[in-house]
Amino acid sequence: MYVVNSQEMRAIDQYTIEQIGIPAMVLMENAGRAVADEVLRYAGERHLRIAVLVGKGNNGADGLVAARHLQEAGHEVGIIYAVDPAGFVNEASVQRDIVHHLLIPSTCYTEITVQWNCYDLIIDALLGTGSRGAPKEGVARLILEANDSGLPIYAVDIPSGLDPNTGYVHEACIRATCTIALAFTKRGLEQEPGVEQAGRVIVRSIGIPRAAAEQLKVRTFLIEEPLLSDTLGLSSYRRRPSNSNKGTFGHVLVAAGSRSMSGAGLLCAKAALRAGSGLVTWALPDSLLDGMLGQLPEIMMRGIADEGRGDWGKISTKSILELAANKAALVFGPGIGRFDNDTHWLQDIWEKTTCPLVLDADALNMLGSSIGMDALPRRTASVILTPHPGEMARLCGKTIADIQGDRIETARSFAWKFGVTLVLKGARTVIATPEGEVYINTTGNAGMATGGTGDVLAGIIAGLLAQGLSATQSAALGVYLHGSAGDRAASSRAYIASIIASDIIEQL
Repeated sequence: MYVVNSQEMRAIDQYTIEQIGIPAMVLMENAGRAVADEVLRYAGERHLRIAVLVGKGNNGADGLVAARHLQEAGHEVGIIYAVDPAGFVNEASVQRDIVHHLLIPSTCYTEITVQWNCYDLIIDALLGTGSRGAPKEGVARLILEANDSGLPIYAVDIPSGLDPNTGYVHEACIRATCTIALAFTKRGLEQEPGVEQAGRVIVRSIGIPRAAAEQLKVRTFLIEEPLLSDTLGLSSYRRRPSNSNKGTFGHVLVAAGSRSMSGAGLLCAKAALRAGSGLVTWALPDSLLDGMLGQLPEIMMRGIADEGRGDWGKISTKSILELAANKAALVFGPGIGRFDNDTHWLQDIWEKTTCPLVLDADALNMLGSSIGMDALPRRTASVILTPHPGEMARLCGKTIADIQGDRIETARSFAWKFGVTLVLKGARTVIATPEGEVYINTTGNAGMATGGTGDVLAGIIAGLLAQGLSATQSAALGVYLHGSAGDRAASSRAYIASIIASDIIEQL
């Protein structure tokens, strides 16, 4: 599913009207009818008293169309204009005149005190995706009153006061029960804190063909089953040839773990197996080997001489390079900590290995604080980086607030600049490709905010890479499966906060 920003939506509207030839009034009629249909579905057999809050633009006009259809369906509708409707122009003025001729009750907010207890539901048609900045004073007061009413609110296209591009929530912002996204979902609806502010998001067609988004090269997508199977070509992923063997599905090398964080390596290796890798070898400091043997008999373990330290400070990169020589994928970073020669370590792994590489955790901290992406050459084999916002901030030399302020464009520009696949973790994890495409994940839950889940994700992605999937396929499918497993883990427990990383592996 396409995800658009306000500029893309404006261009799509214009292309549909001017090039394809679908009149604006037809699109508006379809939009208002779609909103009315969702309210009618909510109403069921009940008779509702509905307040329609109307702004001066096309969003308000969509609300007027919805008001007309809802009155025709037998509900009691009252229109509350945020500003004097005498100033409406173009399609909005036409819709204003239609509801006037139909004698639908209407008033202007500036002239009354709204009696919210006279209504059962609110439709928010105040500000659309073309709105810029915080709502102005009068509209802001109306928004705050609507929120304080405690009534369910259905937002037209996007909650008023929500930034359509970043998901930023202004001080006055509709807290929607449901948002009816028209034609395509919007970036602000798919990034926190916008996700929470929008409530349940329903995407409804209004007659704009998909060809419009394709023609205008929209490059941001929502990860759902149809996208995985059709767009990313993963329809056959779950099927395996009957004559296959363990060598068919690749061999992952996991270089991870240290004395205080040995579990990170174990989780990563186990996740790679559960993701379908035929073989997994875990390389770890030799002094930790005895304690780990038998933890997971399906994993091969290789202890690397560490002078009894339990860390990577005295381990030669040569031993890891030799182990990686015939592997289908390499994970480096989970639980390794920081050590004196770590810069040399990472440069060797980056430049001297030839298999696809997943860098996570402390490997990313090395990149951010010691080396810098600019100092490294582009690899022939793919690289997937899996930072959380703090690690991403160090990689970019920015603050976490900067990263979270626009996760989509931050990830896109970084991946394109450095030729890597980037997995920016967090609520609605973002995957960006070197070609400039961005995929937003829809699975997962807050219970997954616990230690070790990132190690699991790195292992899943490596396990998929080892089976021959591309970096984009592995990252998108890996994040989706990781979140889906987390959702199943949450549903199997009485308390969402009781989820631990191992639960996610067991649900794969």
